Amino acid sequence: MWPFDVGAQASTVADRSADPGRWHGYAEADVPVVTQWDDGRHAGPGPGKVATSSASMPSVVAAMLADLDVRDGQAVLEIGTGTGWNAGLLAHRLGGARVTTVEVDAAVAEAARDALRRAGLGPTVVTGDGRDGYRPGAPYDRVIATCGVREIPYAWVEQTALGGIVVAPWGTPYGNGDAVVRLVVADGTASGRFTRLVEFMKLRAHRGPAVRHGDVVPYGGVEAAEESTTGVTEAEFLTGRYTALPFVLGLRVPGCVQAAAGKRGGARPVWFYGRDGRGEASWAVVMFRDGRPTATVRQGGPRRLWDEVEAAYHWWAERGRPGVGRFGLTVDGDGQYAWLDDPAGAWPVDGAR
Repeated sequence: MWPFDVGAQASTVADRSADPGRWHGYAEADVPVVTQWDDGRHAGPGPGKVATSSASMPSVVAAMLADLDVRDGQAVLEIGTGTGWNAGLLAHRLGGARVTTVEVDAAVAEAARDALRRAGLGPTVVTGDGRDGYRPGAPYDRVIATCGVREIPYAWVEQTALGGIVVAPWGTPYGNGDAVVRLVVADGTASGRFTRLVEFMKLRAHRGPAVRHGDVVPYGGVEAAEESTTGVTEAEFLTGRYTALPFVLGLRVPGCVQAAAGKRGGARPVWFYGRDGRGEASWAVVMFRDGRPTATVRQGGPRRLWDEVEAAYHWWAERGRPGVGRFGLTVDGDGQYAWLDDPAGAWPVDGAR
């Protein structure tokens, strides 16, 4: 397995046969552990390219289960079985007959099914697309996703009992970060607040293709593009992982992807990629330079992406830089809508890239 080494800020390797003490130390640590790379095509020994299955960080698991707030006698649907550990915790709490877990990867599902059986726990492990939920077991009192999603599948709302709760890591294409949302189901809608910032592997159907710079920015396009400046500083704008601003920008600027390059010679370019309603590509780049009061901006395509992002930044700043807990999400049969403080002021958000 490949646990996350906090000191190195990277995945490392733990081989149970070679060093069982180290392996068990990581297995019991409060770190996320990758158990599959590249949809199973990579076997090791080093990390692969894309982590595709894992055991989540135990403290995050505990926090999400607290959000789920299961009660005796309730039925739970889990999306994303992984190792089976989270399903095992729920089965221990409620009894295996009341827990259903869905895993898209047949090999991962079978390994989890076997591990749960050997542990004496008996949840129903279904191999299938988690977007569809699992109608034969509905209605559920609780639904929990252990993978990041770009939209809440309406099937989950339909399969949740009135007054039931849906808990899921939710995010936008702007970045890889998510926030856990806790939705209460009522009259065909689900609505509730975000509770904390997290980062999860994405539901396979929601991964989306990686943005290729050359597919969006034409050769020579930067030099020929419209140029302007911005007074937003690098320190104000690049607030880092697990901070509210990137999440809020994703809420306010639809279909926008940010990519910040490393700093070289005191300069850092930050790129933005997106498309308009007709699929035409747009891009922007902001060049932050140490010691400069303003940054240079260049933009191309039908959208002015930096103008949209900067407007979203000022919208957030003018409202007191609210944290993620003041934002919420409402889902109905027509789509999903984000809001600040009050659902009455909701705006549509598009999870598609």
